[in-house]
Amino acid sequence: MKRVLLFLSGVACAAEPCRIEIVDKENGWPVPLVELRTTHDARYVSDNAGLIALEDPEMLGREVFFHVKGHGYGVKKDGFGYEGVRVIPQQGGKLRIEVERRNVAKRLGRLTGSGLFGESVKLGATSPLPDTGVFGCDSVLMARHGSHLFWLWGDTSIPQYALGIFDSTAATTDLQPIKKFEPPLAMPYVHFRDDKKKLRGVAKMPGDGPTWLGGMTNVPDKDGKPQLVATYSKIKGHLEEYEVGLCRWENGENAFKPIKPVWKTADGKKPLLLRGHPFTWSDPAGKKWLLFGDPFPTARCPATYEAWSDPATWEKIDEPAAPRAADDGSEVKPHRGSVVWSPFRKRWVAIYTQNFGKPSLFGEIWYAEAESPTGPWGKAVKVLTHDNYTFYNPKIHAELTPENASFIVFEGTYTAEFADKPQPTPRYNYNQILYRLDLDDPKLKGAQ
Repeated sequence: MKRVLLFLSGVACAAEPCRIEIVDKENGWPVPLVELRTTHDARYVSDNAGLIALEDPEMLGREVFFHVKGHGYGVKKDGFGYEGVRVIPQQGGKLRIEVERRNVAKRLGRLTGSGLFGESVKLGATSPLPDTGVFGCDSVLMARHGSHLFWLWGDTSIPQYALGIFDSTAATTDLQPIKKFEPPLAMPYVHFRDDKKKLRGVAKMPGDGPTWLGGMTNVPDKDGKPQLVATYSKIKGHLEEYEVGLCRWENGENAFKPIKPVWKTADGKKPLLLRGHPFTWSDPAGKKWLLFGDPFPTARCPATYEAWSDPATWEKIDEPAAPRAADDGSEVKPHRGSVVWSPFRKRWVAIYTQNFGKPSLFGEIWYAEAESPTGPWGKAVKVLTHDNYTFYNPKIHAELTPENASFIVFEGTYTAEFADKPQPTPRYNYNQILYRLDLDDPKLKGAQ
């Protein structure tokens, strides 16, 4: 009994954790999503403040070696080819590990999911954000709606069940939710919830299976009233689409409601559809259009609600040739991505995932420019890489940054899906991560 009491006493007096700070060697910024792994395969991952709370007793008070893995951040290899550091963590102590940024883009932090500041809280800090009840969520859509930014995600994981919400979750923020475009990042989403304050779906369309939305945009009707609209897809099985239609946000119900279907399986071959991340463009004659693409435009319609809701007004755009890599001239075939106008560059700029890239099949992100949104696109520069991990459906958020900003920010879905059996990163997996790309970075010269 005495031994049991002594053991329980020891548990109650657990060691104060060692504070490990992961920082960018170049600018001192905290670096989220850096993994430290021990020689016995314990894994620790830095949170949005770049912190790790090391509290395992066997790791304290002795020299340990940490393998360092950071998806574009790292340290120099030793003679055995290991990227890592030797440190002596102490109970209640502090360690600072500097990593070199190899990406052109700078990681600002995770936008969604729980435990954004989980390690910081273990070290005694208070999280700047309340828990949202989101554990993971797929591909973002975003548009301005009234006096707010409207954010929408696809299938969403919640504590009660994996992928517990299959008909899109949504939230709003102020028009300028980020004041400083450097870490630590804390995005103050206000989610749509039911009368019991539980997270809920906002796109319950008739029919079995999940509802996915795309092509979300805000477009004025004939009376000048803005309408938040999207294209919906009904899904069966894993990825099989059996119906596509148009839907509109109803403010009174705080939900998307169907307007009409535009294609069903029984119709045969799919017609031209409004997909991807839309943006407005005025042609040389001054006519304003909505362009739809993922990344590069493949369809357009006049920028009115009446034209958007009438497939007879939709026009096909020939997809441009894939950009060539600035370093070796090889084709960099796009998978998914988005296009925006950059007042700073006075060019249209694109961020996209490479289709079957290396080292990650769908985790290599490229940047390109063009004088016209329909191309041709100039040479591309890789700005973000992943080590056997996926980062798909990247979206540039021009709405977040000042009008003449010398940088852009983009987010994408960080997931173990479609990679070669990687270990999912705790808390980060199947969530959105935001990056900053400085457009005056000399490393982008090849694309400019």
